[in-house]
Amino acid sequence: MSQRTGWQQRLFLLMEWLKGFRYIKFGLVGATGTVVNMTILYLAQEYLFAAIAAPRSRLYASLALAITVATINNFTWNRLWTWADRLREAAVQIQPGQAPQTGVSVFLGQLGRYAVASWFGIALQYGLTLWLSHSLHYMLANVIAILVASVSNFLANDRWTFRQRSAK
Repeated sequence: MSQRTGWQQRLFLLMEWLKGFRYIKFGLVGATGTVVNMTILYLAQEYLFAAIAAPRSRLYASLALAITVATINNFTWNRLWTWADRLREAAVQIQPGQAPQTGVSVFLGQLGRYAVASWFGIALQYGLTLWLSHSLHYMLANVIAILVASVSNFLANDRWTFRQRSAK
């Protein structure tokens, strides 16, 4: 195996250091979600919903599908990586007289909170993409809308979905 050069080693160390920052992790997950979103959007717009004659009408369905698939992708990776340190804390603590929650109910609760917390960003992305696509290519409009919506999604999910729970 070859040794890393000096710049490769520095780059590797920089990447390891950056992984410690939650917003950087969120951004990296968001980048994968953007790839998923753009791929689904293109395939749906150009092929899956090709039977819908009007491109503008087709965009409504294509965008809804792309956002749904990307949201599930992002939830999964944010849960497993970005906020992995809070995963154990996310399980609701058992109160006297309460039945313990199963892993499935905790997961579904987080998914529900993630969807609600991301709602504003999803609505913003959807509306902004449709609006910008009047003057820009729909793919470029979607990337711009994703970037704008990402900040609100991070804040909502950091403060609610995967919040740091205080010890009781």
